[in-house]
Amino acid sequence: MSKANQRDYYEVLGVQRTAAVEEIKAAYRKAALKWHPDRNPQNKEEAEVKFRECTEAYSVLSDAEKRQVYDTYGHAGLSSMGGGMPSDFSTVFQDFHDILGDFFGFEDIFGGGRRGGRTRAQRGADLRYDMTLTFEEAATGVSTKIKVPRQEFCASCNGTGAKKGTGVSACQACGGRGQLAYQQGFFTITRTCPNCQGAGQIIRERCPDCRGQGRVEREKTIELRIPPGVDTGTRLRVNG
Repeated sequence: MSKANQRDYYEVLGVQRTAAVEEIKAAYRKAALKWHPDRNPQNKEEAEVKFRECTEAYSVLSDAEKRQVYDTYGHAGLSSMGGGMPSDFSTVFQDFHDILGDFFGFEDIFGGGRRGGRTRAQRGADLRYDMTLTFEEAATGVSTKIKVPRQEFCASCNGTGAKKGTGVSACQACGGRGQLAYQQGFFTITRTCPNCQGAGQIIRERCPDCRGQGRVEREKTIELRIPPGVDTGTRLRVNG
């Protein structure tokens, strides 16, 4: 979109020219949630345009210096400052990063890696166990026990992966963030740091019991009730 055809930033966010920063933040948050492409799968192209438009408007109006230039000279004045769209989205989303991140994972899209925030529990991998039954067992059902391997926290290092008494240090490659940012055209993309594998920390000495993994494999016995009438290829799902 050329500067000549750009809409007024205040109009984009639906605020008055005298709006306070908090009003601008609230308006942008509302617009970003409304126009995010993930919420508009049937009209994704238009949503992307609207989303970028409101993001650019916020990046200017939330910055006191840029806003003053824009109020005085309009879009033309911003051209001399390098335009309105920021190259680092982490500053745009910093004020309400948790809200947008929880909805859409903005850290992964725009490079606003979360520092010191909440980490989400990750779902473990599925395990498959093949069982052979006799005809009688398949016809009448049977209760049985199986042993499956599972990963558990290492008791020796309390899951840290570091040898007891040695501790860990921040990864120098990513500065402890666990992610590296790369500029890719319009966006800043983040990828997992290959040096620390996303942990953000480097283990000085590995725990001898888990070899630095923080987890050890152990077998767990599970009781199963096979219902009557199962056939070849039948799958039973057991949660947990």
